[in-house]
Amino acid sequence: MRIELATAPGDPARPNEDWAATVLPAAGRGGVLVVLDGVTPPPGNGDCVHDVPWFTARLGGALTELSGSRRDIPLTGILAESIRRTADAHHDTCDLSHPRTPQATVVVARWDEEVVEHLVLSDSVLLLSSPDGVVRAVLDDRLDRVPRSVLVSDSVADAVARNREGGFFTAAADPSVAELAVTGRTPVRDVRALAALSDGASRWVETFREGDWGGCLALLRKAGPQGLIDRVRELEQGDVDRTYLRGSKTHDDATAVYVEL
Repeated sequence: MRIELATAPGDPARPNEDWAATVLPAAGRGGVLVVLDGVTPPPGNGDCVHDVPWFTARLGGALTELSGSRRDIPLTGILAESIRRTADAHHDTCDLSHPRTPQATVVVARWDEEVVEHLVLSDSVLLLSSPDGVVRAVLDDRLDRVPRSVLVSDSVADAVARNREGGFFTAAADPSVAELAVTGRTPVRDVRALAALSDGASRWVETFREGDWGGCLALLRKAGPQGLIDRVRELEQGDVDRTYLRGSKTHDDATAVYVEL
């Protein structure tokens, strides 16, 4: 088995809000990968004394522990309990009802001798490659389906779309959101490799169109997660005319995990 992980902050002067971990073996068999992409709040927004890295570390730690040790609980139950634990850690000090209470996208994959389970919530990506090389991307595309007019500002998006029916969902303080995640099970014989990407790494496909998901997995296989992130950074630096990137942020936190079974 081959497992590689790399992460890089979008700005060296700011904490990396992504979080990633792998577990091997999980409960004596198989393994687990977890990738979170913390949602950066607007300046001065939110009524929480904790920052996003605090949140992703708590949520990611709970997801890693429970998905590795409680194989009797489905991944939706693992996510719900992890959100509950994290919320309990700061509900006495923070307003968890605020739309920008700390939150994150989630990818979890767990495998044993028989099956690969997966869960994806919001716009991070999971890739599954079959033994014959066919690559399937597991996506939660609800954010892509939100009208651009709704995303014209943070305040409008928070009011009508963020963690609301008809909008998009992230892991914040409500455990029930776990039931809205994209989930599935694939026989392990049908999976040769898998990878998880935060959207800062998936820019290689989704923003710069350097190739499809199959090409992305091939790059991960050849150059590893750090090679993919390095290539994304080169593309970002080269976009001097802002042809592909919007807003003031050239780089985003980028994380990639690659696993060959």
